[in-house]
Amino acid sequence: MNQAATQLLSTSYPNEFTPGAQSAVTTCLRIQPEEKVTLIADRSTEPIAASLAEQLAACGCQWNAFVLEDLAPRPLVDMPAAVLADMESSQVSIFAVQVQANELRSRMQMTDVVNRRHMRHAHMVNITPEIMCQGMRADFDLVDRLSQQVLDRVRRARRIRATTAAGTNITAEMNPGYKWFKTSGIISPEKWGNLPGGECFTAPGEVNGTFVVDGVVGDWLCARYGLLDHTPLTIEIAGNRIVRCSSLNKRLESDFWDYTHTDENSDRVGEFAIGTNLGIDHVIGNILQDEKFPGIHIAFGNPYGEHTGAPWTSGTHIDVVGLGFNIWLESESGEEQIMREGRFLIAA
Repeated sequence: MNQAATQLLSTSYPNEFTPGAQSAVTTCLRIQPEEKVTLIADRSTEPIAASLAEQLAACGCQWNAFVLEDLAPRPLVDMPAAVLADMESSQVSIFAVQVQANELRSRMQMTDVVNRRHMRHAHMVNITPEIMCQGMRADFDLVDRLSQQVLDRVRRARRIRATTAAGTNITAEMNPGYKWFKTSGIISPEKWGNLPGGECFTAPGEVNGTFVVDGVVGDWLCARYGLLDHTPLTIEIAGNRIVRCSSLNKRLESDFWDYTHTDENSDRVGEFAIGTNLGIDHVIGNILQDEKFPGIHIAFGNPYGEHTGAPWTSGTHIDVVGLGFNIWLESESGEEQIMREGRFLIAA
């Protein structure tokens, strides 16, 4: 245990964090006493990291902790070498940090180590006290069962259609060469996952239509703009790429357009996902939890090709979340509606 770990164990935190921290360490990551863990935090998340640290200590495993501001100026240009070096001898890593603009590169350096070493990794980007007391208290075994039900169905689907009362009307053609995954909160070496978990995702073959973002947008834009129920962002997609976007909030419109035109594939739909966390009953303006809200979210940019099999890449990735979905799956056996007005029609 290093000095940062010792300091976290002496840091106070609200008792309300304990159930979520226990869920992360015991249920989601299933950390064993013989394993080693790398815990990564920053100044703003120290109380949350302290709750996780206490659970790691109770588990009896070997672990080290790192507070990013102790190692490098923010926003990070690269993930500090000490963090990456420690991960090389760990089976599990936890990243509980409030991200800043233009730090995606450093996070990708971290997940490159995770992917190469097949680590169990909990990605708790922009974790907050609210999420520790909401989404992290979900019954992740129940979420996992529902996610498996969804996964079994979407893997057979050739096409997925979705509409909302706000105006979303999209069709996603599936590519049978791309893999579907569930990140239900139960994290395995096969695929690292966000916590709180609860989604099934793939890289789509091609998406066309209109997606109305009346929930939230991702990355650093989420903290800037929060809930978009009063100023939704409408995105027109053709041939899997953004052709136009519009919002009454012109600053949001401009920031989103600039973000999704950072490189040649930043405007390309790289992720198509269905949220499955039944413990979440409303969006809160934080993408970490809101993308798990039951419904559909898509992301533009990096398709996580190392997992999905998509052969292209991007240096950016931004999620967008809508509300109140109707979802139909089309397969060789016919059409099945799995969601109506935001409620699943299949049981966990």
